[in-house]
Amino acid sequence: MRRAVGWLGPGWRAAPLRRVAQLLTLGLFLILLFHLAWPLDSSGSTRLLEGRETIGVERFLQMDPLASLASALSARTWTVALAIGVVVMLAGLIMPRVFCSHICPLGTMIDLFDASLGRWTRRHHLRQGQWWTHLRYAILASVAVGAVVGLSLAGLVAAMPLVTRGLVYAVGPVQLGLLHGWESVPPMTASQWAAAALMLGVLLLGLLGRRFWCRCLCPTGALMGLAASWLRISDRKVSSSCINCDKCRRTCSFGAINNDYSTRPAACTFCQDCGGVCPVGAIAFVGRWDNADQKQLREPVAANNTRADLQLSRRSMLAGTAAGIAAVALRGVPVLGWRIGQSGDIHLVRPPGSLPESEFLALCVRCGNCVQACPSKVLRPIGASAGLESAWTPQAVANWAGCRQDCNNCGQACPTGAIRNLPLEEKRAARMGRAVVDEATCLPASGRQECGLCVTRCAQAGYDAIEFRQVHVELDEYDMPVEGTGFQAPLVLPEKCVGCGQCQAICHQVNRRELRLLKASAIVVQAGPGNEDRLSHGSYLALRQAEQQAREAERQNIDVSYPLDIPDLPD
Repeated sequence: MRRAVGWLGPGWRAAPLRRVAQLLTLGLFLILLFHLAWPLDSSGSTRLLEGRETIGVERFLQMDPLASLASALSARTWTVALAIGVVVMLAGLIMPRVFCSHICPLGTMIDLFDASLGRWTRRHHLRQGQWWTHLRYAILASVAVGAVVGLSLAGLVAAMPLVTRGLVYAVGPVQLGLLHGWESVPPMTASQWAAAALMLGVLLLGLLGRRFWCRCLCPTGALMGLAASWLRISDRKVSSSCINCDKCRRTCSFGAINNDYSTRPAACTFCQDCGGVCPVGAIAFVGRWDNADQKQLREPVAANNTRADLQLSRRSMLAGTAAGIAAVALRGVPVLGWRIGQSGDIHLVRPPGSLPESEFLALCVRCGNCVQACPSKVLRPIGASAGLESAWTPQAVANWAGCRQDCNNCGQACPTGAIRNLPLEEKRAARMGRAVVDEATCLPASGRQECGLCVTRCAQAGYDAIEFRQVHVELDEYDMPVEGTGFQAPLVLPEKCVGCGQCQAICHQVNRRELRLLKASAIVVQAGPGNEDRLSHGSYLALRQAEQQAREAERQNIDVSYPLDIPDLPD
């Protein structure tokens, strides 16, 4: 046991309770995240998901203050995530950066990875306190500028979305294959590989120094550090009994202790590792204004360190602000074939219950929760082809499977409300898009052979939104149809179609993959104006209020034949 604790580093001996809290938090996060894959084929998936989500995995994402605050600011709306993020920030009054030291699963994974590297990598560590230590402020400034003008960047770099997305796309397919067979695993996309590579890259930064990501690059930590500098009521103090052994400075993985053993408030996470290794108990975490029996610090050294930190932080903030302004300015301009903002002529099939595209992009933190929770795996992360702003946002791609009628998991798993948590009955009627038949490739429509796969599957799903029509009928000399000629081709009824994609999935599976008769599915779900139901928060609340008014009138036996005051809603 002693050898294991020694391998894990001095921090485990110094602050065992914090390490236990870290492991418990990481374990709970992993259990909740990967338990979302259950069950895959049960008709009671929604009921079971509700039963096991007393504390949902979205709570961890909502505790990331940067992701919560930036998404709410981008969308100009109040969310549950915003409230939880504010609570986490307020907890920093007593324990500065408690999220970084005790809660963040990414930080715990980094600690474990750094411990696995051993001491042989320390010779390659970069010096602490250099300009790269302040890059996190530049990233934070870029995110803040984007949020002010409605450009959501927090989900790309904030700690919790980054680790959730990486695990969902790196480990999720392995879990799905082991539990339900490898035939149920959709092919990995470039965006999934990129998410997994980004998380691996964050861990590999440990080769440059302990907690390198947290110290130098993490914008969530930068936000918590700024709050700790200004709003903390507790502080790390060193008493006059200090013997200058330097153990505390060597133990601190956040670079929060100066050469004279004073504290950098923006870097200190109250992990208390330094207090645990102090041989004379000279370090205490007390009230900020408690200065009794304090060590006489070298004033010039402390002042110079503080002045240098402030200068580098200001420069980083200015550079990040300039980068954010540049990103906003280039939002609609193609640069080397890439766009930052989404092109206006691109209409993506979003999950049922998604907000209008501008609000959706502002609130979505690109975490991948909805993709993990989707039992049929119809939801897939999109790459940067539609614009960097859309990277890693969910898109319904029905080539693999269609959206199930007994499931509303995506809305339940969304941490910010970008996908509304629709009641199951409403979700079944919510339009994601509309199926469109390509008559040039459809087997019966093009006159090649009989096929009714889409009609049968749509009827099985309970929508009956596709019916047959006779095509390619030969006429006799009197312009009368010749019996036995022609084909029964599918015709989509727009008023019944909800865009679930069951038709597209069966056509792709049979005619494309199995029989190889087509190069792509001949019936495809398309989004766009008039093809989807995407109400804003305001319109949705107005609709719910109108429905409640109608139910109340019916309960009181009031004549409701006159029109109710229902506001106009967008298509």
